[in-house]
Amino acid sequence: MISKTQLQSVISKYYLNGLNNQVKWRIKDNTLTIYAGEAGRVCKVVLNNFELEDAELGVFDTNKLNKLISITSGNLMISLEKMKAIYTKMHIADTNYDLTYSLADTLILGKNTWYDDPDECDIELDLSDEDVDHLIKAKNALNEVDSMLITTTTDFDGNNVCEFIFGDNTGFSNKITYQVLGGNIKSNSLSVPFNSDIFKDILSANRDQELCSLKLSNTGILKLNFSSETMQSEYFVARNE
Repeated sequence: MISKTQLQSVISKYYLNGLNNQVKWRIKDNTLTIYAGEAGRVCKVVLNNFELEDAELGVFDTNKLNKLISITSGNLMISLEKMKAIYTKMHIADTNYDLTYSLADTLILGKNTWYDDPDECDIELDLSDEDVDHLIKAKNALNEVDSMLITTTTDFDGNNVCEFIFGDNTGFSNKITYQVLGGNIKSNSLSVPFNSDIFKDILSANRDQELCSLKLSNTGILKLNFSSETMQSEYFVARNE
């Protein structure tokens, strides 16, 4: 059994508002692991205590799966159907509905790109729930602009601080700067551009997580980690060129 809310939460963390539609679900020892993304933007989502047989499932259309789950309520019972060694259907049932989702052959989904942890990071910091909420609000206020800079500077006391600057690079544009204190910041002159839409989608999908950490390497790779008691999600995002 799994609650509808928890299943939707897992999906939202890799689906990212439509960025990753085709994925493989890997279940082993009651742990669900999902890799998703492409070069320059990848993620891994792990759900513990997912009580289902060991399997590798091809989800060809997450959007359709989401729509099926949306009509259910409460706790869900998930079961699998296979033909020979290939899983062909996922059955999802609540007290009223019995839904069938057709699975794809995992071979047609290909392999996932992945990144290793950077050897060195110029920024390492934890984001509080308040930080996450404020960053999402800043992006929403400039929703039509997909540019964001992560920069470092010094405050009045000479301490290194991290700033998130939303807005394009023209001198006449609207901008919002949000500053995060603390953490381990090695440089006071860093400025790395990222896509603010992707950044917001990641934060929004993980608002229910308890912990959030951010790392930025000198190669321009941003790493975000989120965790709670039952779920972990990890993201690598490459800088804009």
